Amino acid sequence: MASLRDIKKRIEATKKTSQITKAMNMVSASKLRKVEKKFKAFQPIKEKIKHLLEHVISTNPEYTHPLLQQREIKKVGYILVTSDRGLAGPYNSQIFKYFENIIKDNEDDFIVGTIGYKAYSYCKKKKYPMLNKESINSRDDIKFIDFQAMSRAFIKLYLNREVDKIVIIFSDYINTINQVVRDEVLLPITDLIKDKKLVSNYIFEPSTEEVIDQLLPIYLENTLYGIILDAKTAEHASRMTAMKNATDNAKEIIHKQNLIYNRARQAQITIELTDIIGGANAVN
Repeated sequence: MASLRDIKKRIEATKKTSQITKAMNMVSASKLRKVEKKFKAFQPIKEKIKHLLEHVISTNPEYTHPLLQQREIKKVGYILVTSDRGLAGPYNSQIFKYFENIIKDNEDDFIVGTIGYKAYSYCKKKKYPMLNKESINSRDDIKFIDFQAMSRAFIKLYLNREVDKIVIIFSDYINTINQVVRDEVLLPITDLIKDKKLVSNYIFEPSTEEVIDQLLPIYLENTLYGIILDAKTAEHASRMTAMKNATDNAKEIIHKQNLIYNRARQAQITIELTDIIGGANAVN
């Protein structure tokens, strides 16, 4: 049985850990509120760009852009969105497990692009073919410039027919308790409705084809930006939940250790009293 001093040290160490996890829980809650607000505010912008692109395409439905064409799948490009840091519960491990299941069931050749240090280090350790040669950080203050180079590199690979499909794997934010890992096909673009006739009477300068050529990459980058905002929201929610659970577990451990400490102290006092009484009886 541990000594009273060892139990006391364990209680003090657990209290310090509890203070740290509680502080991290509060920080994650604050970051979650900010990025969730940003994520929700971006949705109308994303939908507006999508509707605008659909309306422009409807003016020339016969025009076929390479980014809109489906073709035989020989090589797939995957984008993994994870965090830079740990202590986020199963956030990163679920994404890796989901990705492993996809490539296990799919015999096509593939290349991986990573956003977040955890994904980069994981793919490098597994020796997967990678697009980016260094980590692309997934910072809290997300900017277009952070992932713009990688998105354009993937678009170039697709246009050059070096990859035939681009899939992004990320954690989708449902609420503070639930986050679901899912995948979404970025290329070819298949979610545009081409039969809308709302701007068919407009005259485009330059041509409709040139407008579409300019809008499609912008639409892709906005879609990717919205997904990364979604993933960052899920990350903060997962870390907040993990730190709350850690704090609750620490409190439970402290409670149990206090019971053990009190019992050990009571046993020690009983032994000391027995010795005192025994000594007194011997003297008498």
